[in-house]
Amino acid sequence: MGFQVSVAQLEATVAELLLEMQHDSELFPAGPGEKITFTAGGVANTFGAWAEIAVDGNGTTFSSVFDPDGGHISGVLIEDLSDKDKVYVLEVARAHPPAEPDKTRILTHRFLTGDVKNLAAIQYIQIRAARIPDACTIYYRMKCETAGATCEVSFRYHYHE
Repeated sequence: MGFQVSVAQLEATVAELLLEMQHDSELFPAGPGEKITFTAGGVANTFGAWAEIAVDGNGTTFSSVFDPDGGHISGVLIEDLSDKDKVYVLEVARAHPPAEPDKTRILTHRFLTGDVKNLAAIQYIQIRAARIPDACTIYYRMKCETAGATCEVSFRYHYHE
């Protein structure tokens, strides 16, 4: 016994899998002088409020890069931390208001990094999250053992055609 799948369904599935395995990732923020700073909640070990992900200083939002085609987050790079040797928990979510007012979590990542020297990256995580449709707002929230701790991040993402 088993189930029947059409050749067209198999071809579509294989095309999707190939896109996930082989794609040209984009960077956000794209410029070397740009950064994104996330801030933990004001109480230790408590998430802060959800906030839209945007580049510090110029306000370019992560949401804007997914319009009009939607896409996937491929990876997150933790670039710097205000408090070393502390545990951080980061969540990223999307919402598509007004049709979808509640946030749908895309990823949750817990990380601990020490005071590292001579390393290009503090921590990189590969993401295999669900597709982010166009016209969504992308948010983050974070908590840390230290209230108000910050971390700088960048993202890799790719589109669906």
